[in-house]
Amino acid sequence: MSRLRVNCFSLSLDGYGAGPDQSLENPLGVGGMALHQWVFPTRTLQKVLFGKDEGTTGIDDNFAARGVDNVGAWILGRNMFGPLRGAWSDESWKGWWGDNPPYHTEVFVLTRHARKPVEMAGGTTFHFVTDGIHAALERARASAKGKDVRLGGGVGTIRQYLEARLIDEMHLAVSPVLLGRGEHLLGGLDLPALGYEKTEYVSTPDAAHYVVAKK
Repeated sequence: MSRLRVNCFSLSLDGYGAGPDQSLENPLGVGGMALHQWVFPTRTLQKVLFGKDEGTTGIDDNFAARGVDNVGAWILGRNMFGPLRGAWSDESWKGWWGDNPPYHTEVFVLTRHARKPVEMAGGTTFHFVTDGIHAALERARASAKGKDVRLGGGVGTIRQYLEARLIDEMHLAVSPVLLGRGEHLLGGLDLPALGYEKTEYVSTPDAAHYVVAKK
């Protein structure tokens, strides 16, 4: 069976996975962009986002490359799709990424409000799932056809899947940044009691990389 993975999820030193006050101008919340400085220069991200065959190599790039390997479908929380809340008042909004999003698979977006699928260039189709995290995972696994499903976030979505013990492996990149406020990923979660253990740790000047997996 395909695994459910979290990859390249950046945290601040004080545990926040996004800054406060997400908006169109600040899609990662105020200060949230600083969490991702370790991955922006990597060869993998430059290729995925811009089609460039350039960028840094090494440990940070290795983790970025692992994040795109063998991914057959994605799951996102609604906030990862856009800043709109409540009913879909503007269906012209098709995500943060322009006409050719970087997923190139089917993407299952968790929401309480139904919406027709949105087909984009490059093989990405957004499906809007209103019947919960288990239904989204079932549909994503069927779409992945044996490949893994990547859980993109945001924080609240990852917490739901952790609490349900549905995540098989999670890579966290802790950046040397303090946010002070925002969305805290692990507060109140007892990962050992949920059956998780640290399986890997390595650091670079820009991030400390941790991999946590089910026992």
